[in-house]
Amino acid sequence: MMINFDNAATTYPKPDCVKAAVNEAMDRYGGNAGRGGHVLASATSEAVYSAREEISSLFGAEPENTIFTMNCTHALNLAIQGIMSKGGHLIISGMEHNSSARPAAALAEEGKIGLSVAEVFHDSAKTLDIFRSLIRPETRAVVFTIASNVTGQIMPYREIGRICREHGICFIADGAQACGVIDIKLSDGINILCTAGHKGLYGITGTGLLVTDGKYPIIPIMQGGTGTDSMSLRQPDLTPESLESGTVGVIGIMSLKAGVGFVKRTGIRNIFHHEDMICHRFMNELSKDSRLTVYRSSHADYVPIVAFNINGMTSGNVAARLAEQGYCLRAGYHCSALAHRMLGTENGAVRFSPSYFSTEKDAVELAEAIKKL
Repeated sequence: MMINFDNAATTYPKPDCVKAAVNEAMDRYGGNAGRGGHVLASATSEAVYSAREEISSLFGAEPENTIFTMNCTHALNLAIQGIMSKGGHLIISGMEHNSSARPAAALAEEGKIGLSVAEVFHDSAKTLDIFRSLIRPETRAVVFTIASNVTGQIMPYREIGRICREHGICFIADGAQACGVIDIKLSDGINILCTAGHKGLYGITGTGLLVTDGKYPIIPIMQGGTGTDSMSLRQPDLTPESLESGTVGVIGIMSLKAGVGFVKRTGIRNIFHHEDMICHRFMNELSKDSRLTVYRSSHADYVPIVAFNINGMTSGNVAARLAEQGYCLRAGYHCSALAHRMLGTENGAVRFSPSYFSTEKDAVELAEAIKKL
């Protein structure tokens, strides 16, 4: 039996309610939401709107401003390309996932925008000073991950939101590693929140969200059928239709609704406490081993992720050896070139990331297996 400690990529196992929601969607919601007035279409439309209401309330958003996407990468591309479509200057952090860094870099390489990358420190005050220093009159948006997908470091996102408000700049937040373990709200100063559905929100793969406060219009990067204003060749202006061209993934949406329901019932604080306890037990078991390098600082806060390396071994070799013993951990670069350059881990790292279903016993046994390597 494989024990999954790669939940920062995708949570597994899923709650029973998510499995049940998938089966129910297959059985009951066979229509195309927003397309047609017959019984199947109407029932599916009502189910999708109900999911929008359930999910939007988690983030303090309006249902119509809650957009279903394929994943967090899809959401970030919608946000970055949609906000920066008319040019201007964009600031991203040096801890961004490639899902933010690559679309930003592509726009810059094409000469469509100016781009600055802000260095991130364990000292939040220094990070904020860097961001302030990079703001220009033409700065249109800031993209900032709430928590690093490599180390788990929690960024000063509320302070960044305040700075953006002061300068009239759109704040796009990547919540992929934070949503479900930190209580994130648009009222934290976030204009556009992008996140995965299949990680801390426990939906199935192929689900993501873009949640907006509506203050900054997002120009669609894809046009098509929306079920509204169908005789016009222009894409509708209003959300969610403007950003949801084509048939939505009803089964995934219903799994995400169930996952969000699970998070609400369990309690975000309880989830964080459980996963954080497992991370600290894992680190404590390894703390006296000088052969390990753990990428954490006492001057920063973290979501439940631990990145480490064993001296003299490649991260890929460590993960492969542990996989032979039944443990799933992520090795390499975690799709985060900027973060690894900033950390100085050009050869990558091993990432340990539990979920609410992980056990302390499994973490201790994993630590023992690592010591034997």
